[in-house]
Order: sequence, then C-alpha cells, then structure tokens
Amino acid sequence: MSKEVISRSLEEQREQLGEYLLSGQKARASLLTGRLPIRNGFFTTNAHARNAYTPQEIVGGISDSEVLLPELLKKAGYVNKIVGKWHLGHRPKYHPLKHGFDEWFGSPNCHFGPYDNKERPNIPVYRDWDMIGRYYEDIQINHKTGESNLTQIYLQEALNFISKYGSTKQPFFLYWAIDATHAPVYASKPFLGSSRRGLYGDAVREIDSSIGKILELIKNMGIAKDTFVFFTSDNGAALISAPNQGGSNSPFLCGKQTTFEGGMRVPGIAWWPGQLPPGQVSFQLSNIMDLYTTSLALAGLDPPGDRPIDGIDLSPVMLEGKVTDRPIFFYRGNEMMAVRLGLYKAHYWTWTNSWEELSQGINFCPGQNITGITTHEQVEHDFNPLLFHLGRDPGEKYPISVLSNEYQQVMPRISYVVRQHMESLIPGEPQLNVCDLAVMNWSPPGCEKIGKCLNPPESKPWKCIWPH
Repeated sequence: MSKEVISRSLEEQREQLGEYLLSGQKARASLLTGRLPIRNGFFTTNAHARNAYTPQEIVGGISDSEVLLPELLKKAGYVNKIVGKWHLGHRPKYHPLKHGFDEWFGSPNCHFGPYDNKERPNIPVYRDWDMIGRYYEDIQINHKTGESNLTQIYLQEALNFISKYGSTKQPFFLYWAIDATHAPVYASKPFLGSSRRGLYGDAVREIDSSIGKILELIKNMGIAKDTFVFFTSDNGAALISAPNQGGSNSPFLCGKQTTFEGGMRVPGIAWWPGQLPPGQVSFQLSNIMDLYTTSLALAGLDPPGDRPIDGIDLSPVMLEGKVTDRPIFFYRGNEMMAVRLGLYKAHYWTWTNSWEELSQGINFCPGQNITGITTHEQVEHDFNPLLFHLGRDPGEKYPISVLSNEYQQVMPRISYVVRQHMESLIPGEPQLNVCDLAVMNWSPPGCEKIGKCLNPPESKPWKCIWPH
C-alpha cells in the first residue's frame, strides 16, 4: 500500500540523523532564519520561561530585520513555495510573499475552530496574496469523524509545483508544512480507520503516503539526483492530546511544551539519490536551524555575515560522513533551560507546567512523574545542573551524581560553552508579548473579492498571558 512507497524510496537512498532537535512554531522561525528564537524574536518576556506562539490575537510576527531562507535562495534564481501552515504572523506585513516566497497555499494559523465569526473569526486559507476561503466554511474539518481532505489538497499543490518547475530545470524550493497530526487531527476518507493507532495513525499514514508520491514524482521526472529532500517535524508528540490526537515519544521523557527529549527530539531523514550514501545513520547532533545553512551551502550561497547564525552546514556530515562537536541550547521563552554537548545534557532549569494546570488535567508528561526532574514549579539548577548521559539514559531518569568523577569532568566543558553563549548573546525584540482582538483574521487580503470580510472590534491591546 501507500506506506510501502515511501518506505521503499527511503531505503533506496536515505540518511537518518540520529540526534535531531528543536521544537514548536518557534522551530519554523528558526528553520527559515537559521537562528535561535531568542535571537529572531519568537519569544515572550511577559513571564519567565513561557512557551508563546502565534494565535490570531498576537500582534507580532517575523521581523523585517530577519533574512529568511527563501529571500536568499531567490537571489540565486530559485522559485519558492510554501504549502501549509505559515505560523510566523498573520497580519499583512508578515505575509510569506513579503519574506521571499513566490507562492503560497495554506493558512497563517493553526486549523482551530470552528468559530462564530463574531467573537472570533474562522482562520483564512490563502492562495498567494489573497484569502480564498476559511476553515470550517469552505474547507471542512469534521471533528466528529476526523475527516478532512486537506492533506490531499496540500499534496496536489506540491505535485503541481514540482511538475511545473521540475520540467523546466528551474531551481525550486518547496516548504511543505502540513499539519494533519496537530490537534484537531484529521485524515481523508480513504485513510480513516486504516491504522491500528486510531485517527492519529490514520493521519500519519496519509502523510506517509503523500511523501511517497512526492518522491515518486521526483524520480519519475528524472530530477532526483538534483533534488535534496529533508523530512522532519517541528516538535515531539503532544502527549496532552494522546492517545487519540497525539503520538508517542517513547523512550524519551515527556512531550511537546517541554525541553526534555520527548519534546525536542524528532526524526531527521535526508533523501538525495546519487549523492547521499544509501542507508547510513549519522549521530551528528543537529537541529532544524542547520537546514538553513545547509540549504544555502548546497545552493552555493553563504549565510548572512552581519549576524550570528546558529545553524551549521550539514553537507560534510551527509556527503563525507564527518561529525562536528557542537553544543545545542534548549530555550523555553526567554530562558535557556538546558544544553546538549555530545551525549551529555545539562538541565539548568526544570519545569513541565504548573500544579494549577496539572489539577485541570493538563499534563505534558502523562505517566512519567520523576521526582526532582519533571517539576511542576520552575526549579533552577544553576549551581549544580542536572546532568544526564543520553546514550545510557535516553529517558532522562537518572541524573549523574554531582560527586562523581564523570560529573566533575563533564560539567566544566558544558559550563564553558554556556558562558561563551551567554556573553555573546544579544536577544532580539520579543514578538510575542502583545495581543489584541482587533488584529485577528477579520478582513484578510482578498476577503472583499469573495464576500468574507468581517468587522473587527475596537483595538484594546493587552499583555498576552502564556500559562506554560
């Protein structure tokens, strides 16, 4: 069946990165800027160590001062398309076509809803500059059955784009940002009930099938040897939505919203027939920001030299089998929570979510309560960070003793890279501090052409509240 298509394709020519990290909508900003959220502005200072994002009422978005990947690729002659969720700001100034993309089919926000278009408007769906409809009005997602044809629509957009430009040898960049596995989870009718994992598994199977069709088209068009494909996710499974609307992060600890491995470690699979040695696995510590620098390198471009770039070029890793020793910093809002260096991970802060949220049934680590680690209060470990060896303890259950020789040998190395990072860090302007009901998707560009404009309320901005 469809699953066999992608499995066969990936086995023919794939490289898997065994340690691939980053999380959330902030990962989308980091992918396209090559920079940590603390640098590119996708964080909040309204409260300490909070996960902020871009709902309809957010005023901010991607800053004009950031140089996005498609902006640079365009200078090298690439045509760029985004299919799916943008999530870097929904106001007109943040439109993806103003930030390097040439085409867009998708939405600026998550597919939450339906709304009444009075207190809150339904999310718009765009084709290029203009909206063409709204979720739950023109594009249906049935909460009761889980049925929606959206992934198939996204698939066809991808196939059409590749067919159009692949046949002309025009260099292209496709950012296929589908979201069927984000609650409310959905799948098209042929896939409903096809998985033993319920609706979530159905959605995964449909995505799997769709990627297989994309790879098959690339091969059939004879452009596979000239096309680099990378598959990943923007965060670990949202265990708060499990088991019906979320996946599993086993054997890792916790899930989305946390800086434990279950929230941050995701698949990283590269596909490039004729270029990448087939079937190899690299244990290079890497993250989604590396795709920025790597993509530029493969296109013969240099990253901007006027700012810190956190992503590294992975082409020597993939093409030559090299491994680079580098740290990765785990941020939650405005706070560095943890750092990876080699197989070691040091937690400088621990926090899942508050006792108040837990009492309401909001649990980011169901069945994984580990005393002193999965804390429900923000606990600082700056004096003696919690240290784990993720090779021996991928579940982050057994902190290495502070009194051990191992701890005494490893922590000075980690402390040094943290000190270097902090001394050179200049945070960006936080974009996720201010909310206002008046900036929601009341009258997006193009609404007047299809009779979908709505009247906004009076502007009354406030400091956004981010509970976790």
